[in-house]
Amino acid sequence: MTPRTSPPFRADHVGSLLRPPELLRARTDRAEGRITAAELRVVEDAAILGAVRMQEELGLHAATDGEFRRTLWHMDFIHQLGGMTTTDGIRPVRFENAKGVLEWTPAALRVAERLHLRHTIFGDDFTALRAMTTTAVPKQTIPSPSMVHYRGGRAAIDESIYPDIDQFWDDLSAAYAQQVRGLFELGCRYLQLDDTSLAYLNDPKQRALLADEGGDPQTQHLVNIRQINAALRDRPDELTVTVHLCRGNYRSSWAAEGGYDYVAEALFTELEVDGFFLEFDDARSGGFEPLRFLPPGKVVVLGLVTTKHGRLESKDDLKRRIDQAAKYVPIEQLCISPQCGFSSTVDGNDLTRDDQRAKLALLVETADEVWG
Repeated sequence: MTPRTSPPFRADHVGSLLRPPELLRARTDRAEGRITAAELRVVEDAAILGAVRMQEELGLHAATDGEFRRTLWHMDFIHQLGGMTTTDGIRPVRFENAKGVLEWTPAALRVAERLHLRHTIFGDDFTALRAMTTTAVPKQTIPSPSMVHYRGGRAAIDESIYPDIDQFWDDLSAAYAQQVRGLFELGCRYLQLDDTSLAYLNDPKQRALLADEGGDPQTQHLVNIRQINAALRDRPDELTVTVHLCRGNYRSSWAAEGGYDYVAEALFTELEVDGFFLEFDDARSGGFEPLRFLPPGKVVVLGLVTTKHGRLESKDDLKRRIDQAAKYVPIEQLCISPQCGFSSTVDGNDLTRDDQRAKLALLVETADEVWG
């Protein structure tokens, strides 16, 4: 096997990590006015340094800041886009888990003026992460452009500002292109776009919800792919960009199900990214057959290890599943990771930090034995 010296790596991970107790306490103290923002950042820096050291000690070749400075994986970014505002949540999101149904009503988004980028979002955070890494490539995660639209659809976009929806998409892609350039100038060489919409659209129930809101479920994935490509059109050759597709990850719960069949051909052949992080941790994610559309030169990171619970997977089972995937795409184009982050929101999933470490270590050991 040829070793991978550039991302995505044979053993990789999606990004978010369980917040340590001292960080959660500091966030509460900040919310209740007992400490300043500067004092909170000191605690965050210490927690992130510990997380980076853990990732490097385990042998991971990429390290994130665990998204420790965020409350939600996407909203902390979207709220900083010029032109965005929030209103009270009006539609609960339905999540499911092994115990039943969980509903959550996030703040609703509203496009109140033309979209623009005021500053490189998470720029200071990436600079801090880059300074902390020693052996690993610092990896930055941000929500994809699709998420700005998918959370509210056309109803969230003021028609007096954007009577033509195409102008909205043009401004959004331009803001993202500026964001990508800004991160690159700060030294970012590994960027991941997190996207639930492209995975949700595989679920007939989610397509029905989109139609009820006035969207077109037959073409929305094509629109999203086109706009991501527009945002990345002028990216430097030295920047590796991957996309992570998720069906929901909130307190060990999910929002959608179904294999990748509905979006697979367009996703793999038209989306101009270097790699795809895909959920494959249970039957809800479907089979490997859609991987047959993957073209040469691109990589799929198989999300075989679940972050939804702490039970540790069998190394032999992981190897068997890699062999199954290799029936549809050459094994040289495969890597492995958890299926999603461990803590997409500050709440975290239902497992311990020891469980998290064991799962990451398992991925590294398995990758070493499969690919060398």
